[in-house]
Amino acid sequence: MKQNKNLMSLQLQVSDFLPASEDEKQGVVVMRESVSFWKDGFRRLRKNKLAMVSLVVIIAIMIFAFIIPSFYPYSYEQQIRGSENLGIMEYSKEELTRIQSGEKIFPHFLGTDSLGRDLMIRIMVGSKISLLVGIVASAIILVIGSTYGAIAGYFGGKVDMMMMRTVDIIYTIPDILIIILLSVTLKFPLQKLADNIQGFAWINTVGVGLISIFIVFSLLYWVGMARIVRSQVLALKEQEYVIAAKALGASDKRIIKKHLLTNSIGTLIVTTTLQIPSSIFTESYLSFLGLGVSAPMPSLGSLASQAIGGITSYPHRLLAPAVMISLIILSFNLLGDGLRDAFDPKLKN
Repeated sequence: MKQNKNLMSLQLQVSDFLPASEDEKQGVVVMRESVSFWKDGFRRLRKNKLAMVSLVVIIAIMIFAFIIPSFYPYSYEQQIRGSENLGIMEYSKEELTRIQSGEKIFPHFLGTDSLGRDLMIRIMVGSKISLLVGIVASAIILVIGSTYGAIAGYFGGKVDMMMMRTVDIIYTIPDILIIILLSVTLKFPLQKLADNIQGFAWINTVGVGLISIFIVFSLLYWVGMARIVRSQVLALKEQEYVIAAKALGASDKRIIKKHLLTNSIGTLIVTTTLQIPSSIFTESYLSFLGLGVSAPMPSLGSLASQAIGGITSYPHRLLAPAVMISLIILSFNLLGDGLRDAFDPKLKN
């Protein structure tokens, strides 16, 4: 006769210690596939449709800015006589005559400016300049800001206090004033350098104003990155793996490089991505004021500035660079938000 089990009894049952079956083992398995940090981040990024659309738009803009100009029949500085102030998809009288004679003429998709220069190719080159400024400036900010912030956060104490008070002082410096002063101060020595040394002839192409912008980014704009990295390092340096690395005799340089900055990579990626549109907007704003690239080299800001005078007669000249600036900034911001969601360990599911 089978005895009923007394639930309140402390007596052990032999059946409770029988080996689990394969089905029972599989029922309690909750482990997922082991993947690397990057593979897991990109897997999560692909699930974000808005971020992926933004990435596609950015790739399309880069093709538009870097590749298509190589095959475009016009150049950004080419002045076509008799084709001044053409509207969208318009031809000059001379071009119409050549078309009637059987010659094929490539259309001016966005018309021409007051000097007869094709606006489409100038938008392409202007987008290229703006993207290069944004990417290069963000790279400079990343290197300087992450290094400075990591050192301040890791050593702490008086070192941290002195370094961060320096950051506070830099925050008070007006960047526009510095750019104007640098443009005036550097104009003569840079011009002399470009004229006397062949390897520096490119200075005449990009202009002193653009070089001044890069110098200002190097001197002033890294402070935000430094503060973000410092806050990350302050939280990470008390973790067990950092204490273990110190106990094993790892140098301060190795701990900062291999442990602290490596584990802040998600924040660095997001902050750098979001810095790109900020840098592009700053360059466009300065070029709009005439402090950017030198003519005839265009940027989106200088194109918008030149279009102000004819806004009532040719509104598309202002609309085209404005739309391109907005599209670039919006795409990078949305991609940055997607990267934050993908690479932030706190948001993993």
